[in-house]
Amino acid sequence: MRNKKNKHLGIEIDPALHYKLHYLAKYEGRSANGEILYLIRRAIKEFEDKEGEIELPQEAPQQS
Repeated sequence: MRNKKNKHLGIEIDPALHYKLHYLAKYEGRSANGEILYLIRRAIKEFEDKEGEIELPQEAPQQS
């Protein structure tokens, strides 16, 4: 079940890149979505290891 707090990201990619993404994901035992999340997390970790942690903005308080 989807977490309603998660953000949705839609992207357009060319057919060759789409095929290669699915090929890589299957090879690694992940879904295409899981592979994309893995690659994003890895890129962010590499950046933060080099440049320091990216601080998240303070969230506005939830209204009842």
